[in-house]
Amino acid sequence: MCALMLPLALTACKSGESADGKVIEAPTIESLKIENGMVTPEVLAAFGRVAEATPSPDGKQIAFTISYESIEENASNAEIYTMNADGSELKRRTTSAKSESNLQWLDNEKLAFLGYDKDTEKNQIFVMNADGSGRQRVSSIEKGVECFVISPDGKKVILGSPILKEDKDSTLYAGLPETSGRVINDLMYKHWDEWVTEIPHPFLADFNGTELANVKDIMEGEPFECPMRPFGATDAFAWSPDSQKLIYVSRKFAGKDYAFSTDSDLYLYDIASGKTTCITEGNDGYDTDPAFSPDGSKIAWLSMKTAKFESDKKRLMVVDAKTPDIASAQDLTDGWDRWPEGFTWAPDSKSIVFNGYSDGIEPVFRITLADKKIDELTKGSGNWDYSGIHQLPDGNVIAMRNSMQRPKEICLIAGGKVKDITEINKELLSKLKLGKVNKVTVPTTDGKEMTAWEILPPDFDPNKKYPVLLYCQGGPQQAVSQFFSYRWNFMIMAANGYIVIAPNRRGLPGFGEEWNRQISGDYGGQNMQDYFAAVDYMKEKPYVDGSKVGAIGASYGGFSVYWLAGHNEDNRFAAFVAHAGIFNVEAQYLETEEMWFADFDLGGSPWDKSNEIAQRTYSNSPHRFVDKWNAPILVTVGELDYRILASQGMMAFNAAKMRGLECEMLVFPDENHWVLKPQNAVLWQRTFFQFLDKYLKNGTTAKAAAPAADSAAKPAADSAK
Repeated sequence: MCALMLPLALTACKSGESADGKVIEAPTIESLKIENGMVTPEVLAAFGRVAEATPSPDGKQIAFTISYESIEENASNAEIYTMNADGSELKRRTTSAKSESNLQWLDNEKLAFLGYDKDTEKNQIFVMNADGSGRQRVSSIEKGVECFVISPDGKKVILGSPILKEDKDSTLYAGLPETSGRVINDLMYKHWDEWVTEIPHPFLADFNGTELANVKDIMEGEPFECPMRPFGATDAFAWSPDSQKLIYVSRKFAGKDYAFSTDSDLYLYDIASGKTTCITEGNDGYDTDPAFSPDGSKIAWLSMKTAKFESDKKRLMVVDAKTPDIASAQDLTDGWDRWPEGFTWAPDSKSIVFNGYSDGIEPVFRITLADKKIDELTKGSGNWDYSGIHQLPDGNVIAMRNSMQRPKEICLIAGGKVKDITEINKELLSKLKLGKVNKVTVPTTDGKEMTAWEILPPDFDPNKKYPVLLYCQGGPQQAVSQFFSYRWNFMIMAANGYIVIAPNRRGLPGFGEEWNRQISGDYGGQNMQDYFAAVDYMKEKPYVDGSKVGAIGASYGGFSVYWLAGHNEDNRFAAFVAHAGIFNVEAQYLETEEMWFADFDLGGSPWDKSNEIAQRTYSNSPHRFVDKWNAPILVTVGELDYRILASQGMMAFNAAKMRGLECEMLVFPDENHWVLKPQNAVLWQRTFFQFLDKYLKNGTTAKAAAPAADSAAKPAADSAK
């Protein structure tokens, strides 16, 4: 659940077309009407969102996408750009009303990509010259192409495309072509934001540069996903350098077994014989992101060893490509108490470069295979998160980086220095007054030290008193690093006159395996004490109004908000905002779709009365403390959210109303766990600040809670444990 519960907006927008098919262009600075450098919802929507920075084989050019949103059209789309590796000659190469994505160089002169095809009304594979000329569709897959990777020799393609999950009972549905009923006989009948009527499968095809032929499903007859839903894409595939072998990733389970398993495996497929071999059999956790070394001698991938624990330490594994087997694989990061998030091989196959969370940021590291020595390549470059790394033929690294103050830009890492080679948002940023970001250390209640980020308003005056927002992270195991969110954006919060404290409380990566894992089975425990410690730390500041503190968060952050609302006897908080949060943990265990997460992280099922960890979790469910709620609360939900159902937020809102509290609810029938549509995003921001301003700036207090007819059940265990 961790990666999927993020409160971060996608950096690469979904394909979106305006109602009349208009191409979405970058807004002009003049059209934004920026006043006094203020960051507004309209300003957030105006940022160009850079993604998919992909160097050409010779390293001389970089292709990438920039997406823009249109509030007026309520849509977004991404276009392809190219530039020289030093950032010069940056030019737009496509002009479409729908997004292009999945960029891949065929050689140093041609690009392949996914684009919308009007004839098939699906995404298909296209090729074009690097200058944008000669655009040509090369696939006509009936159900469209979700992702693809072309073989190194350019003669084959592996692609993902949907197949029907199962055939309907022809007798049962006879004569009922318009019925909307679904007969369900197993779990995993819905996932993320869709009912599971189709699943992706890997198709292998011959490719001559202009068209596909001999398209074959290499998992034909298997009722399993590849790539894995909901976000699997090209990272599910890896070609050997000689194009004779292919690795694909699949979790070969269905129904209940799928819903309770994180056991994905790497499957080695021989092109000539069609033989498939599982090379990670015996590891019960995730195995993902395979990559052959450039010389073809080794295979690397990311692996988690613990079953059901999707936020386990990621191990960087390497095995001999001639005899690949999990038993002979080497864990390169064994003994290193951090872990990689993404990686790329060095051209000489002797080292691997990777990005990973460490101490509140996401630097870039290099590990040498011979001695497993790890060096930080971005040390001294400041507080940044790096992603999308690629090694160039000369050994330098292309990546994207962002901070709380700036969206992603493409950069070059060379000779121990980092240099931005794009400045897509430079002009817009120059017009804005941004909050200052300070890295601080907060003492915790159990005698440890916690890294946190303090964000101050623009034109900060230490002689004034400011309201404070405690940011509660989702995940639960997702780092509070230098992310730039288009919804939970700290710059817009600072621009609206709020100080933000964003702690890396217990359960977040980047501070060691023990710190990351502590939260599992301890919901409502030490991580909540960490939040209290962060608030108390801020209240000691002379520039903080201790009577005007709000708690905000999404997903597990929403759970945190609900829990803190029920433990507010000392009035630490004057207002709460929860998006897509868990309110009733017992209901969450039964109604979420990826049940492996709930089963592991909650400690087990609610009916297992002998399980002390699980029973402690359920006794600390936020809904059990509603009788203690005493401050205003805003609840926001999306009705397409199948990870944490909208009913969780609706229950919380109903409870607050029945308690007689000041409360509001914002419901989006067309959004999932996130808020992605431009107009919905603007409405969310406006509602967010209108609510907080009312209770944290204008002196309004909550109504006294009416006596409850039935007090909420008392916890069976100490909530502070």
